[in-house]
Amino acid sequence: MSLATGTAAPRVNRWVQLVTGIVCMVMIANLQYGWTLFVNPIAAKHHWAISEIQVAFSIFVLTETWLVPVEGWFVDRFGPKIVVAFGGILVAIAWSLDSVASSLPALYLGGALAGIGGGAVYGTCVGNALKWFPDRRGLAAGLTAAGFGAGAALTVIPIRDTILSHGYEAAFLWFGLGQGLVVLVLSRLLVAPRKGEVPAAAPRKSLRQSARNYTPREMLRSPIFWLLYVMFVLVAASGLMATAQVAVIAKDYKIADLQLDLGFVAATTLTIALVVDNVLNGLARPFFGWVSDHLGRENTMAFVFTLGAICYWVLGSFGNSPVTFILAAGMVYFTWGEIYSLFPATCTDEFGAQYATTNAGLLYTAKGTSSILVPLANVLKSYTGSWHSVFVVAALMNIAVALAAVFILKPMRNAHHAAEAKAGAAAMRATRGAE
Repeated sequence: MSLATGTAAPRVNRWVQLVTGIVCMVMIANLQYGWTLFVNPIAAKHHWAISEIQVAFSIFVLTETWLVPVEGWFVDRFGPKIVVAFGGILVAIAWSLDSVASSLPALYLGGALAGIGGGAVYGTCVGNALKWFPDRRGLAAGLTAAGFGAGAALTVIPIRDTILSHGYEAAFLWFGLGQGLVVLVLSRLLVAPRKGEVPAAAPRKSLRQSARNYTPREMLRSPIFWLLYVMFVLVAASGLMATAQVAVIAKDYKIADLQLDLGFVAATTLTIALVVDNVLNGLARPFFGWVSDHLGRENTMAFVFTLGAICYWVLGSFGNSPVTFILAAGMVYFTWGEIYSLFPATCTDEFGAQYATTNAGLLYTAKGTSSILVPLANVLKSYTGSWHSVFVVAALMNIAVALAAVFILKPMRNAHHAAEAKAGAAAMRATRGAE
């Protein structure tokens, strides 16, 4: 214990914890963002419908999200090491199974195992960042989530080349084993902070943080949590409709294999789009997390979701041009990826850091709920004959959440913190009176 500061002497550098979590997130990024590269090759080999194959993606997202609160419960009680190690093992098993899957049930099982493993890593690393950085919560959550959002950019071209030269089965096997092994090794470095080991957050008028820690049960009784949940579902669903289908959309627009020479890079439209998408997806998370640390969570949500609505409309209306497709899809990723920093940071601001992994994990299940809507995008596209209607719906969902952030969430949070401050003052007066 430091006599000068009253805080515990740190066992490790918290930035080492942050970087370790980011690298672990990079290693699981392909489970979601590399999936689109495998859909068409799987369909070509087994002649399964795209909608049937995408059920595996929905299963992945469901298990990746809905089990995070359970994994968070273990993290909050036993620490991050064992949970992340468990996740790394499952990641390796899942893609190894996908490499030999010859039936849809086997593919779905691989999706479920990938989801459980990926969720164990994701929920643990984000929760650990929230605990270590109360003073930079939006930035820390954003940087960690950026590993998941941008990590696939590093391997888009190697995976696509492996699929073309050795088949998608080899890509599943080699990358699955490699990614799982790295996570397993790095899990040994992760630790949770002890009481008094992290700095207190500096008070900001635009950034309200709860003075107490709410248990998961208390949080689930709060209307604010359920409002955040609905907002998360709407924005996540719109983004997943696009991110899970980029290769399919590019193929339907008949631009996927068109060669582009942009001067600094020459490749197919789809390859360039996937690299740009994943980079912008990753950059959005720390950038808007940092912005929200200074301008407030709700103000940032209102701006970025309105911008996102415009990007969806542009992609649906003018996306059949290769350059427009790359730019519009990239901006969709940029205005969607930040939900994985804004919502966990808002949740922890509102309900405290002690149970951050479990509480943020409960909110993260909204991503799983939203995944149920992903196959409906294909149904709507088939019914209307174009992707335009899908992106109009996505735009409207984003507009609704932008308005809710300013006109519903902000007043509710203001009232909640005012009531909390009033209760705290009353308790202090009662304590003084008893003395």
